Amino acid sequence: MSWACKSCMRSEGELTTHPERSSLQRLLRPRSIAVAGGLEAAEVLRQCQRIGFDGELYAIHPSRESIEGVRCVRSAAELPVAPDACFVAVRAEATVALVADLAARGAGGAVCYASGFAEVGEAGADLQRQLLDAARGMPFLGPNCYGLLNYLDGAALWPDRHGCERLPVDGRGVAVLTQSGNIALNLTMQRRHLPLACVAALGNAACTDFHHLIDALSSDSRITAIGLHIEGLGDVAAFAAAAQRALARGVPLVALKTGNSALGAQLAASHTSALAGPAALYAALFDRLGIAQVDDLAELLETLKLLHAGGALAGRRVGALSCSGGEASLMADLGEAAGLVYPPLGDIAEIRLHAALGPKVPLGNPLDYHTYIWGNVPALTDCFAGLMEAPIDLALLVLDFPFHEGDRPIGWDESLDAFIAACARRGCRGAIVSSLPELMPAAQAARLQAAGVAAMQGLRDSVAAVRSAAFIGERLPAVASMLPLHAPVPLVGVTIHPLDEASAKQALSEHGVQVPLGRVVDAPLLGDRVSQALSAATAIGWPVVLKAVASDLAHKTEQQAVHLNLRNADQLRAAADKLAGFDRWLVEEMVAGAVAELIVGVTRDPQFGTSLTIGAGGVMVELLADSVTLLLPTNASEIERALRRLKCFPLLDGFRGRPRADLQAVVHSVLAIAAYAESQASRLIELDVNPLIVTANDAIAADALIRLASVD
Repeated sequence: MSWACKSCMRSEGELTTHPERSSLQRLLRPRSIAVAGGLEAAEVLRQCQRIGFDGELYAIHPSRESIEGVRCVRSAAELPVAPDACFVAVRAEATVALVADLAARGAGGAVCYASGFAEVGEAGADLQRQLLDAARGMPFLGPNCYGLLNYLDGAALWPDRHGCERLPVDGRGVAVLTQSGNIALNLTMQRRHLPLACVAALGNAACTDFHHLIDALSSDSRITAIGLHIEGLGDVAAFAAAAQRALARGVPLVALKTGNSALGAQLAASHTSALAGPAALYAALFDRLGIAQVDDLAELLETLKLLHAGGALAGRRVGALSCSGGEASLMADLGEAAGLVYPPLGDIAEIRLHAALGPKVPLGNPLDYHTYIWGNVPALTDCFAGLMEAPIDLALLVLDFPFHEGDRPIGWDESLDAFIAACARRGCRGAIVSSLPELMPAAQAARLQAAGVAAMQGLRDSVAAVRSAAFIGERLPAVASMLPLHAPVPLVGVTIHPLDEASAKQALSEHGVQVPLGRVVDAPLLGDRVSQALSAATAIGWPVVLKAVASDLAHKTEQQAVHLNLRNADQLRAAADKLAGFDRWLVEEMVAGAVAELIVGVTRDPQFGTSLTIGAGGVMVELLADSVTLLLPTNASEIERALRRLKCFPLLDGFRGRPRADLQAVVHSVLAIAAYAESQASRLIELDVNPLIVTANDAIAADALIRLASVD
């Protein structure tokens, strides 16, 4: 895998790329490590020794004879070999010089620990650019970066204690990438029994960003899933391409996006110099790419754990078991709220369960199987396997383990054995869930993991993890055929040029958007304008709409600049009197038979390019806040899926006996709007069609606003 160094200091459409290219493999899986610096360098050597690194260790220091028993050389040029990786823990200015020396020596890569670069402002940003130039294509993490832990190969480019141990030689595990060193450190100390294969902190991501690491790690067959803590992305298009490749390789991604609030975004920018984009655009990006978005670190870890145990789920149909009615009820509530489906058991499952449990146990899903068979492994196995006869994608057993030092309580391990045996018998995905995170001991979690059964902790987090794993599985086909995202097109011109409604509709109509039949009247004298309007209404056919036309006129309803459903000449004359202050009018047919009103809008963002928003429209758009955002380019199936995700979709689907909308006409209109937006990618600032009136046969743009950039 090759990649180019990219600066994180970009304006719209601007990308700084170093001409030389290199591989990340030596940095990620080093066989030789050098350190440079004082206390932090010494700690890296200690952690390498603790984790069992069996390669060569070197130290660079201008005056010390040795660090942690490793003999020092005075400069990178004196190293006996070109190291695969180097941890650089010297001052910011000295980091630039040392990285240049390492690149000249042929090192495989570096971790740049020092702060004082782009995160502190323009002076630091200039120093960061110097660092990029000094590297001459040699990859590095950072600067302002804690580093890298490789628990598979025993490499700890890490200046602090951490909480995990090296995985077995034939081990597999998940990778976690974060822009926060402290979050990375905390995650290594998790007690969620999640096998961490690699943890990397990106810092400022001046050279090595998420997409580089996703590409490299997803190419490693030992990596089962990748978790992301994202404050901001530097290159959205490159990230999207890497995410698509990872999913194609069978490596799912889970993302925790922070910096969504106004305060959070401010903190993210000051912490890593990364721009935190709008939350809706990140959500659209993750949805497009089949990346499960989670709300906190616990949910991130539980989702990764379920993915590690077997990958994405084929669907969200769940069979839940507990020996407690209270737990079964809680699982039902949490699962339903999360969008999980508990399907009926079916005849075969009911027969098997009756045989295993007897007549006293009511059957259902979730199932309270009671305690009549507690500790009886054959009966428990038959019970659990019986539930797995239901049409489910995952079986969940709620089981909390007591802690008795030196004592083996009867019944709990028997339930564990029976569940593992039932999963094997039925070939069913399974997870045991403790109701509280602390009630899953390490020994039992290890047994489950060895059997390919997830050891989940905490009901709410576990249910959220199931939803996320199912989401990834559902999105797999769409992501495989998704068009690549384009890098944002630079905006041409700085002057805003708004189109009036008539011109906006004409432009959209030329791209296939259906608009009402209409005519502009602009006679200089009021009486002549009224006469022209009457003639236009007669030609169009009553009833009509009369609107004021001006390029700077928005929110016509609030300004009483639009008059609807005018049925005769007297009503039109009365409306015309109210528009006497406007020089141009638009007379249009009144669209009848509305099933629903939608808004379709396009905006641009310096990171994400153009995006399309579909939502409940008309005058209630701000109040309802019912919308879905898609990044462009998109396709018909994604637009239809977005429509079905709207809360107002029942209106399109024949709510309470009303006519159904022509959904394909809606999709066609939205695609046409998107086509216009893409054709104007270098000029379009904003586009709104509100409302798009949806009828049983059509989808008609009743109003439109377009703002373009102009060079004049």
